[in-house]
Amino acid sequence: MRTIDDLGALSGRTVLVRSDLNVPLDSEGNITDDGRVRASVPTLRQLTDAGARVVVCAHLGRPKGTPEQKYSLRPAADRLSELLGFPVLFATDTVGESANETVDKLHKGQVALLENLRFNEGETSKDDAERGAFADQLSHLADAFVSDGFGVVHRKQASVYDIAERLPQAAGQLVQTEVGVLRQLTSKPQRPYAVVLGGAKVSDKLGVIENLLEKADLLLIGGGMVFTFLAAQGYEVGTSLLESEQVARVRGYLADAENRGVQIVLPTDIVAATAFAADAEHEVVPADAIPADRMGLDIGPESATRFAEAIRGARTVFWNGPMGAFEMPAFAAGTQVVAQALVDATTSGALTVVGGGDSAAAVRQLGFADSDFGHISTGGGASLEFLEGKTLPGLSVLEA
Repeated sequence: MRTIDDLGALSGRTVLVRSDLNVPLDSEGNITDDGRVRASVPTLRQLTDAGARVVVCAHLGRPKGTPEQKYSLRPAADRLSELLGFPVLFATDTVGESANETVDKLHKGQVALLENLRFNEGETSKDDAERGAFADQLSHLADAFVSDGFGVVHRKQASVYDIAERLPQAAGQLVQTEVGVLRQLTSKPQRPYAVVLGGAKVSDKLGVIENLLEKADLLLIGGGMVFTFLAAQGYEVGTSLLESEQVARVRGYLADAENRGVQIVLPTDIVAATAFAADAEHEVVPADAIPADRMGLDIGPESATRFAEAIRGARTVFWNGPMGAFEMPAFAAGTQVVAQALVDATTSGALTVVGGGDSAAAVRQLGFADSDFGHISTGGGASLEFLEGKTLPGLSVLEA
């Protein structure tokens, strides 16, 4: 992939940057986790220091092709201004009158942010012509393009894929870092190589499990997805989250892992509650004896200790998905123990990668700093698809 240095002299040139500013907001529109905004800053600083006129574009949430105030990127513009130390101009549309006027006013070393790209139907359209027409409009705002939104590189969208075919393009620092780290996980990782998978649904991770059975030494399974694994072993899972249609496939993975000598580590105890609620009555029960009227909401303390020991003994660790309903203190202990084990492994020299999404939110909510880990990815879905071995459109177009 080409880097920003390959674009040549940038002083006075207008550079369109696709960033990932898809941050969580509270009911009052305040950013509750600014990790992705902070991750976008190094590339923007590199461009402004080079004298470029920088136009940032991004999305937030899932608007349906029309403006919705709750999905406005203005809070991201305000936070960027604070992080960069100077005002970031804000355009109230994507390619309309405000965008053009705002870009025209930019001086060397200044930054402007366009309103949410997904307020325009062309951004996510499946129709190549409609998507291309929007990319044409975006391309008229700049004379070079930098792809720095790793969280969207698995999407064939106008600001990710089509724009890179219309302007001189390069990968930003964040995309380069993400790709470099993930390649370490897929090409000759230091061993033992442990993969920790959690989160709600096993179906979200079927592809990555299948691919990692060829690469990892052990898989530690927690979160809501574990109950499909327990059911595949014939155990009662009560009212826990269960994807019954995936039981046969998971049973196949368990057999395949045994044949390959890959260890799949499942919890031996579970925190089972009467309801999905912070104040629900709960108790620790054996993983093979979950009461029929209870649901598992976290791995138990014995399991957390076993997981932590395995993680501390690894030289490469990839983690995607919390071990339980970490948003509720009663069911956060498993995730807390796993996170601390990754910190300990990092300290001992292991490569540790937190795979974005809920995992990144969990470690920050539980009080850990980004610097406690080897790398926190900004792209949960993109990271998983990379590890599955899929072709990511937003990366392939940069390599063309």
